[in-house]
Amino acid sequence: MITYAYAAGAKELAQGFVDKINEIILFPLITLLMAIAFLVFLYGAFEYVRGAANETARAQGKQHLLYGTIGMLVMLSAYAILQLAAGTFGLSV
Repeated sequence: MITYAYAAGAKELAQGFVDKINEIILFPLITLLMAIAFLVFLYGAFEYVRGAANETARAQGKQHLLYGTIGMLVMLSAYAILQLAAGTFGLSV
C-alpha cells in the first residue's frame, strides 16, 4: 500500500523535476528562439528599408519580416501553452 507520506514525497519529486526542466531547458530555449526570431524581424526591416529601390530586395525583406513575426508568435504561443498546462496540472512555472 502507498502511504500518504510516500505520495506527497512523489509529488514533491515530480514538481522539482518539472521545475528543473522548465528552468534549465524550456525557458532558456524559448527565450533564445524568441531573440532569434526578433533578430530575423529586425534584419527584414533593415533589408526592406535598405532595398527600397529594388523590388527583389523589398520582397526578401518582407519575407524576413513575415518569418520573424511568425517565429515570435510561435514562441509566445509555446510559452502560453506551457503556462496553461502548468496551471491545469497545478504545477508552478
